Amino acid sequence: MGFLKSIFGSREAKFAEVAPFGARFEIAGGQTLLEAALKSGVPFPHNCTVGTCGSCKCRLTQGRVGALTDFGYTLSAQEIGAGYILACQAIPKDALTRVEVESGAADAPAAESFRATLAAAEPLTHDILKLTLELDRPIRYVAGQYANLKFPGLARARNYSFADAPERAGRTAPSFFVRKVPGGAFTEALFGGRLQGLALEVDGPHGNFHLRTGAAPMICIAGGSGLAPLLSVLEHARRTRVRRPCALLFGARTEADLYALEQVRSIGAEWADRFAFLPVLSHEPAGSAWSGARGLVTEFIADALPGTAWSAAEGYMCGPPGMIDAGLAALTGLGTPLGSIHYDKFTDESHAAKMP
Repeated sequence: MGFLKSIFGSREAKFAEVAPFGARFEIAGGQTLLEAALKSGVPFPHNCTVGTCGSCKCRLTQGRVGALTDFGYTLSAQEIGAGYILACQAIPKDALTRVEVESGAADAPAAESFRATLAAAEPLTHDILKLTLELDRPIRYVAGQYANLKFPGLARARNYSFADAPERAGRTAPSFFVRKVPGGAFTEALFGGRLQGLALEVDGPHGNFHLRTGAAPMICIAGGSGLAPLLSVLEHARRTRVRRPCALLFGARTEADLYALEQVRSIGAEWADRFAFLPVLSHEPAGSAWSGARGLVTEFIADALPGTAWSAAEGYMCGPPGMIDAGLAALTGLGTPLGSIHYDKFTDESHAAKMP
C-alpha cells in the first residue's frame, strides 16, 4: 500500500496547468498527466503512450510526479537533471502540477488519416529500404515530421519519418527509410514483399522535430535510417536558401551501410553557407580501403565544424537511443544549451519489448 500511495498520491483534488496552451484541468486519481490532458481536450504532443517515443516530453516547473516507468529509459541524464518528464508515465502527486511543452512548427498542419498502397520498395543497404507510398490525396507536413503506418491485422501502427522535403501542395507519394527489425511484424512483411497490393493506413503528420529559425550553426547527427528526417530538413533548407553553417555527421557500421551519399553531396554543393559532411564507421574491417573516420559518430562532433561557437550552436539528431544519449552528453559538454538540442529518438519493437 505504501508503494501505491507514493505513486498515486492521496485522493485530494489535483490540477495541472500546461504552457503554452494556457490550459488548467483536473486530474483524477490514478490518471497520468497525459491521460488527463487529452481527456480535457488539451492538444498535448504524444504518440506511443508507453514511454518509449519521447513525444510527450515536457519540463516540470511545479509539483512532484511519480513515474510508472523510469523516465531514464527514454530521457537522458541531462534532460532529467533539467526537470524533463514524460507525461504519459507521470502521476502527479501534488495539488498543482505545472509543465511546459515545446511547441511544434507554427505551420505544421493537423494530422489526418489517409489510405495508401505500396508504390515502390528500393533497397538502400542490406537492411534499409526506401519505401514509397501512393496516397489517396496529398499529405502536407513540415520537414522533420513523421507518419504512422499500418496494414490490416497489424496490432499497432509504426512510425516513420518523411525522407523527402515537403511540397507546398503536399505529396501524394511520400517516401520513408525503413530499417529491418528482426521479428518486427511491419518490417518482416515489407522486406518479405507481403505489402504489395494491401490497403495501408497512414496517419499524420506528427512530431515536433523541425528546423528552428535563426542563423545558429547546425550540427546534424544521423544514425542508420535516422538520415531520413535530416535529409528532409536539409533538402528543404537548401531549397529555401537557409543561410547558416551546417555539419552533417552520419554514423554507420561499415562502408556498405552508407547510402544517399550523392544526395548529401548535392545538398552540400548548393548550400548557401559553409557545409561539412562527415561519415563515420564504427565496425569497418581494419584492413579495408576505407580512409575516413572510424569510431562512434558522436566522438567527432567537436571536429565537425571548426570555429563553431558551441554555446550558440543548435543540435539536430535522429537515430537509435544510444547515439542520441551520447550526442546529448557530447553537445552539452561542449557548451551547447540543452534547449538548443533537438532530436528524434528511433525506437523499435526490441525497445518496446522491454516495457512492462
